[in-house]
Amino acid sequence: MPITPQPDRHYEPRNFSDRIAYAFVVLLRFFADTFFARRYGHRAVVLETVAAVPGMVGGALQHLQSLRRIEADYGRIRLLLDEAENERMHLMTFIHITEPSRLERLLIRLAQGVFFNLYFLLYLISPTIAHRVVGYLEEEAVHSYTEYLAGVDNGTHANVPAPRIAIDYWKLAPAARLHDVIVAVRADEIRHREVNHALADTLARS
Repeated sequence: MPITPQPDRHYEPRNFSDRIAYAFVVLLRFFADTFFARRYGHRAVVLETVAAVPGMVGGALQHLQSLRRIEADYGRIRLLLDEAENERMHLMTFIHITEPSRLERLLIRLAQGVFFNLYFLLYLISPTIAHRVVGYLEEEAVHSYTEYLAGVDNGTHANVPAPRIAIDYWKLAPAARLHDVIVAVRADEIRHREVNHALADTLARS
């Protein structure tokens, strides 16, 4: 699937289900803004905890559907599981950078537990809306990382050395900094945004 070079690309809602998905994501962003404001590193930790859920849920349910119907999955299972693993690596990276407090770790567990169950039910009801939700979540992720990157570049946030886990995973230069990590993570989120909006479009047509 093609990847747009435009970090701020927005998929305009086209129908009622798209508007539901977008409204849900706007609500989630309200809570993120309320709790974390401009603390982008800590925001990233909670964001990635939630972002790692949809790929695993979608991959598992697509796997079971393929078994039930005895038909090919057209690569969707691997695509979604790879997305889940990629988002997990984002989380592992920002855990090293931000070192969240016990309270924030508790929030991580609560956010993941609530979101997993909500997303599981949503995917059972409508995979199309579920993927559209993720597409919009990824739009918000791209926006947040763009602001985070700007803050690093203008000195608002320290451009700390990249953790070893990030250097190994993205094959960054040994002297890589937080700037390089954010650029790599944002590129992943752009890809996830495009993939999930494309999957929602495909499912809506089927």
